[in-house]
Amino acid sequence: MTEHGSPTQTLTDVMDPARARALQATLGIEQTIESGSMLPSFFHHIYFWNPQPPDNLGCDGHPALSEFVPNMGNDLRKLRRMWAAGRLMFHGPLMAGVVAEKTSVIEGVTRKTGRSGPLAFVRIRHDIRQRGTVALTEWQDLVYREGSSEAPARPDAKTNETHSEVVDFDTTALFRYSALTFNGHRIHYDRTYARNIELYDDLVVHGPLLAQHLMLMGARQLGTPLTEVTYRATAPLMLPHSATLCWADGAAWVRGPNGEQCMEAQMR
Repeated sequence: MTEHGSPTQTLTDVMDPARARALQATLGIEQTIESGSMLPSFFHHIYFWNPQPPDNLGCDGHPALSEFVPNMGNDLRKLRRMWAAGRLMFHGPLMAGVVAEKTSVIEGVTRKTGRSGPLAFVRIRHDIRQRGTVALTEWQDLVYREGSSEAPARPDAKTNETHSEVVDFDTTALFRYSALTFNGHRIHYDRTYARNIELYDDLVVHGPLLAQHLMLMGARQLGTPLTEVTYRATAPLMLPHSATLCWADGAAWVRGPNGEQCMEAQMR
């Protein structure tokens, strides 16, 4: 079943250049952003925070009580969220130090029943404007579930890349990215929770952090700012493993330590 008529949320932020430089430092790249600089693709994810008080958080550290969490007929604080996929259309540059407005709406909620119980697939559209003009449209596909599910089969990553880069992660990088994005999901910083409750081998590298690295690489390979990106998470990457970022003619993917594909993307 798909639901429509969802609420709309609008948030405003000044796109602080100091925060963007902090993300550059976290990513290990030169800190160059000043007020008036064009923000790299995907940097908008460190803005537009919507902090919730502790009583509104679920067991996984994500907000459990808001208009953007689907009602699945159970205790919302037991729901766990996974960011499954996304699409971005870059209409123009986002500038640091300039006020921006993000309008968000749920385009659809699809409910299913999986092996672990009820699932809700939520698609959210975000439009980000600066100076009255839409600079970016983004769609996020989120999955909400109650309880842990069996790990799906991990697809094998392609090996036909024409360019590759290796990125290392550690607990400090995951902490800093969680802080910059105000992401309280405990799988990224609470090893006991990640292992014992969500049944991961170790701390999980953020899917958006992998997508960020892929987009920076894609922009370097294309030699121009990105205009459109689609991406999909296919398997988790966990500490202490490195990610191999791969590129071939507009296709990008993340290869894990055992040859598995962790994320795939298309860029132009």
